[in-house]
Amino acid sequence: MIHSQANPSLLLNDIQQNVQRASDSLSIEPYLVEMLNNCKRELIVSFPVLMDDGEPHIFHGYRVHHNIIRGPAKGGLRYHPEVNLEEIRALAMLMTYKCAVVNIPFGGAKGGIVCDPYALSTPEVERLTRRFATEINVLLGPETDIPAPDLNTSPQIMAWIMDTFSMNKGYSVLPVVTGKPLIVGGSQGRTESTGRGVANVTGFTAHDIGLKLQGARVVLQGYGKVGYPAARILQDDYGCKVVGIADVGGAVYREDGLPLQPLKEYEEKNHTVAGFHGCDHIEEEEVFSLPCEVFIPAALEDQVTPQRARNMSCSIVVEAANGPTTSEADAILQEKGITVIPDILASAGGVVVSYFEWVQGLQSYFWSEAEVNAQLKDIMECSYRSVAGEARRCSISLREAAYLIAVSRVAEATRVRGIYP
Repeated sequence: MIHSQANPSLLLNDIQQNVQRASDSLSIEPYLVEMLNNCKRELIVSFPVLMDDGEPHIFHGYRVHHNIIRGPAKGGLRYHPEVNLEEIRALAMLMTYKCAVVNIPFGGAKGGIVCDPYALSTPEVERLTRRFATEINVLLGPETDIPAPDLNTSPQIMAWIMDTFSMNKGYSVLPVVTGKPLIVGGSQGRTESTGRGVANVTGFTAHDIGLKLQGARVVLQGYGKVGYPAARILQDDYGCKVVGIADVGGAVYREDGLPLQPLKEYEEKNHTVAGFHGCDHIEEEEVFSLPCEVFIPAALEDQVTPQRARNMSCSIVVEAANGPTTSEADAILQEKGITVIPDILASAGGVVVSYFEWVQGLQSYFWSEAEVNAQLKDIMECSYRSVAGEARRCSISLREAAYLIAVSRVAEATRVRGIYP
């Protein structure tokens, strides 16, 4: 489903403000702050793709590395008509801090192609993907840059990238991407890992603030590859009741809980939850004021605006999307006593299991789904405890604590490595 994009300048500014606050608290050296606020490298490519009608069409794409001090560049690849360089920069920065806060050895990257994948045939998407992979081949590699699925990309697209890279090498290179199909070196549990991580941290937070999740009402904005598994796990494992779901096409509400699997089947067929039978149909805007205990923005950036924040009455906001809450809205939620689990922690489950997939590919030794899920929960809990402990110690928000930890780790790694030559 194509979603309308947010203002990338707003997201970039919010991230840089969070980093600046953390840097000031930590007394980070000025040269390090400047490094953190700039990307290491940016590749812009334009390339022709032969369309089904026999005519070539020029596409434009980006791959950005924000920081690789702590390990290879890691980050998703999105296909969207409004992809632009500033958005990709901001999302690459988020990846650096997301990897750092869960303490896995990756740096931050992001990539994208300006296109509407729903207007392309499957063969056109394959040719587009393979040509883009060739254009950014100078960056790709298991030791240098490891893409993953993101908005409007899939395991199949990762398989095409892996195959293109491998064909150029002359042998199979499984760990060059993550989020692949199982048959070509993917990991058990990867598909639902971001949503599972969202559910995990929701559980930890609810326990800490004394919120009983059994019967708790959950509302989601977004019902895709993150929103759906988060909703299902919260329902099945924690006893929550999902009462409202919105996407770009509209929203649905049912006080006694929505039927998640039939609704997902409907959404996949119709590309929206709007029109699903047996529930109340409301405007997308209305979901922000629905009474609930847990609200999960799982769509795009800058969706929780000041006006929407003023209308919200939940106990917890769990940021399953990247940068869903503007800084002004975040301040309003804090004033209202709503606990916000920040994106760099809440949505880190995907990159954690991507790390597992990368390790499995390097070792050619693959884990069971139970082992993957258990290791994911351990890392999410350890990371949450560190962030929550820092927040209590310093009397600050979870977001401020998460950035303190992440920025501190990147800065310390930079100092330890030194400056070459």
